[in-house]
This record gives sequence, structure tokens and C-alpha cells, in this order.
Amino acid sequence: MTRVLLIAAAFGLLALSPLAAWLFDDPFLVTLFTRVVILALAAVALDLVLGYGGLVSLGHAAFLGIGAYTAGILASHAFDGSAFMTWPFEIGGSAQALVTWPLAMLTGGLLAAVLAPICLRTAGVHFIMITLAFAQMLYYFFISLPRYGGEDGLVLFARAEFPGLDLGDDVTFFYLCLILLGGYFLLARRLVAARLGMVLRGAKQNPGRMAALGFPLRRYQLAVYAISGAGTALAGALQAELDLFVSPTLLSWHQSGELVVIVLLGGMGTLIGPVFGAAALVLLEEVLGRFTEHWMFVLGPILVLVALFSRRGLLGWLEARLSR
Repeated sequence: MTRVLLIAAAFGLLALSPLAAWLFDDPFLVTLFTRVVILALAAVALDLVLGYGGLVSLGHAAFLGIGAYTAGILASHAFDGSAFMTWPFEIGGSAQALVTWPLAMLTGGLLAAVLAPICLRTAGVHFIMITLAFAQMLYYFFISLPRYGGEDGLVLFARAEFPGLDLGDDVTFFYLCLILLGGYFLLARRLVAARLGMVLRGAKQNPGRMAALGFPLRRYQLAVYAISGAGTALAGALQAELDLFVSPTLLSWHQSGELVVIVLLGGMGTLIGPVFGAAALVLLEEVLGRFTEHWMFVLGPILVLVALFSRRGLLGWLEARLSR
């Protein structure tokens, strides 16, 4: 019951954040909380792999970047009149988002499905290193593409169009991002409660026993890796729409590390924990950054204290307080 209350509180507070922007007469707060929602989406997707699958991926920025570049590249072709997709919607038409965002998810899911069989041949530190290596390969690949900005990145001239909605309005775009986060969160909850989640948790605790029971662990791990990649790619596409800019830094190991920190900060293996983690990290960065340019020196010890005194993250700390 406590977990349900915290889930309702998290999404309720996020839904009310534009009201806070109106009360404080600070439109930037809408953009700030949109970033929270997008990072939360990517972190929830990572939590499927990290928290439930026990697979420490330090290369999830590859899917974030591939989703962002999918949206950016399609938008650039639409702007210069060289759109190449005429079915079911034209790239430059009023349903551009209905093409680019699902295509970004498909690209991220396919990339994860291609990389997973290779990565899953390893374990432990080797798995971490091989995921990091693939992300760095994609990072340098996009840097070497001058047609799409190279090291300078790719500028989007307008957000994708969505039927019946004006995504140029920041509040509308925020609520659409929040709906997508809620949809993916519900999907992830259903998956972890189903056979897939049970097998993943069993494999995390004792892979030998699960294999002896006849479960094809590689197939389950591949499936959750692909689903996670698709969700992270959707977050990347939304990030590109928010910033109207796509940079190779989205594929860097720093970005992967930030996602891992969000999951650990919020509470690994909880799904809703990463939502709290994303909000805490973004708000701490914003608040501390207003006082000092060396905010990382302050943020670091805070993260260490959370790791030491609340091993279940912020969610565990909140649940303990509510239970009292």
C-alpha cells in the first residue's frame, strides 16, 4: 500500500509542476520538469535491466543517443524537403511524431536485440566493459558524420507535429512526455509481475538453478534488453525534441553513468525509485548550480551519504518514514 501511495504521489506531483511554474511566474520550471520526466523514462527502462535483470549496463546511452539521432535525422530531412517516407505519414506532415517516435523506439529495440546476444556472452565486469565499448563506438561513429553535424551536433528547427496538439507549447509537450512515462511505467510493472519478471529475478539470484529448471535465460534477458533499449530510445527522441538539438554527448559514458546514478539514487529494482532519483538529481543540480559553479563537489558527498545510509535509495528511505 505504501508503494502505491508513493507512485501516486510521484506522478501527482509531476502533473502539478506546471502549476508551480505559473505560481512562481517561472516558465523555465516547465522545461526543468520535462527534463526530469525524460530522464525518469530512460532510468525506468534501465531499471528493467539493472534492477531486475542484474545486468550492469554502462552503455545505455547508446540507445538514448540512437533515439535522439533518429528523431533529429528524420527532422533534418523533413526540413530540407528530402523526406523519404511517404507511408503511412509524410515525415513533414502533421503526424510527424507518430512516425519518428515509434521509429526511434524500433531502432533502439533492434539495436539492443543485435547487441544483446554479444553482450550476454559475458558477465560481471566484462559485461560492463563491452556495453561501454559499444556505446563509445556509436559515439565516435556519429562524430564522424559531418552530414548530421559531426562533433558540433545537429540542430532541429521545430518540434515534431502531433495531431490535435501544439507541441511547440512547453506545457503541452510536458504533459505528453508525462503520459508516455506513465504508459511505459505501467508496461514495465506488468512485465515484472509476469513470468518475464519472475524469471529475471530468479536468474539474478541463482542463474544456475533457473537454467536447471529449463528456463531459456538468454531469451528472457534478450527480450528485456530490447524492451529497455526501446524505452531509452524513446527518451532520447523526446530529449531531442525538448532541446531542439542532438549532440554526440548523449552517447557518452558520462550520460550512461548519470542514468546508473539515478537508478541507484532512487532505488534499484523498484521502477518508481528512478522517478524519484531523476527528480532529486535534476533539482539538486539546479539548486546547487545557482550557488556555486563547483556544485559537483557538493553533490558527490550527498550521493555517497544516500548510498551509505539508505541502500534501497530514496524510495527505501521514504517507505521507512511512511511506515513509521
